[in-house]
Amino acid sequence: MTTRILLADDAMLVRQLLKDLLLEQADFSIAGEACNGREAVDLTVGLKPDLVIMDIVMPVMDGLEAIEEIMALSPTPVLVLSAAIEASEVDRAFLAIKRGALDVMEKPEIGAPGALEDFARRLVEKVRLLSGIRVIRHPRRKLRPPAPVEIASGGPGPTLLAIGASTGGPKAVMKLLKALPPHFPGSVFVVQHIAPGFAAGFATWLNRECALPVLIAAEGSRCLPGEVMVAPDGSHMTLVEGRIRLVGAPPVNCCRPSIDVFFNSLAQERCERVVGLLMTGMGKDGAQGLLHIRESGGTTMVQDESSCAVFGMPKVAIGLNAVDRVVPLDDLPDAIGKLFAKSKEPPFATGGDAAIHSIRKDHDKGEQRE
Repeated sequence: MTTRILLADDAMLVRQLLKDLLLEQADFSIAGEACNGREAVDLTVGLKPDLVIMDIVMPVMDGLEAIEEIMALSPTPVLVLSAAIEASEVDRAFLAIKRGALDVMEKPEIGAPGALEDFARRLVEKVRLLSGIRVIRHPRRKLRPPAPVEIASGGPGPTLLAIGASTGGPKAVMKLLKALPPHFPGSVFVVQHIAPGFAAGFATWLNRECALPVLIAAEGSRCLPGEVMVAPDGSHMTLVEGRIRLVGAPPVNCCRPSIDVFFNSLAQERCERVVGLLMTGMGKDGAQGLLHIRESGGTTMVQDESSCAVFGMPKVAIGLNAVDRVVPLDDLPDAIGKLFAKSKEPPFATGGDAAIHSIRKDHDKGEQRE
């Protein structure tokens, strides 16, 4: 079966490069080409491609508007190509995901040794994965944000929320975290499979969208209640005695950072205070680690099939009997809120840590903890 691809970029050279790379695959075809966002919308509606590969900065109508139109008129998987890993461009890339795009990649650096071959390999993988995903319709209006979850005080309960996600994850993770209140009593960690160079931008985007402060995890940082740590590019994130350790070991399940590596590190600690959550994504990363969390006394959850862009990782976890609860994305904030309703103590706290947590409310969202 042939995968039909629409290319949308105002640069003819970029479109030609993409065509040359994609047509090396016998099962890929180019359904059409657009040099601006308006053409991209019209061709998507008329040609019904399996996937749109789209630039953001284009004349007549930019990629952000085009994605919004496509998702309203003819929902189609969209892969965004970002020109550079700069703050403004990365910011636009995540706005595109918020409006319905599935994933983002940086355009190749022409002339850099091996860059084109690596880009071609990753591009083909993305096309094969994303073109088969069912995309839901989005109305051309801003959706009302979910109501924040109210969390009552009480006795001992979970104090650490560990989230793993892959394909479709950025938007799903954002929706979940956006519904958590600023006084959320647990520490939150996110391992998101994302294109190289985009992890910091992902954290910045979440920080702007959510009430909780969101930071890129740094070596030696301490986990604090009401704070979100995102795994950085190129290293596995682990948690050892309440401090983040970044490990440069080889990829696990073809991923670095790997969800399994982080989940497994939690299973070595006081896991009865941990809630592990595996969200949308292809493959099996995180499933075995979720099982280890459950076996070590933690609580485990996965996003349900109907709300996942890709049900791969949650499905594998269910097959391993690693899951306590299967929950739709819209219901996850409430389910998590109820679990953490009795939380008081910080995770893995020692000595004078309680004094640190007492000033959590005054924490500056932009400051990186040591």
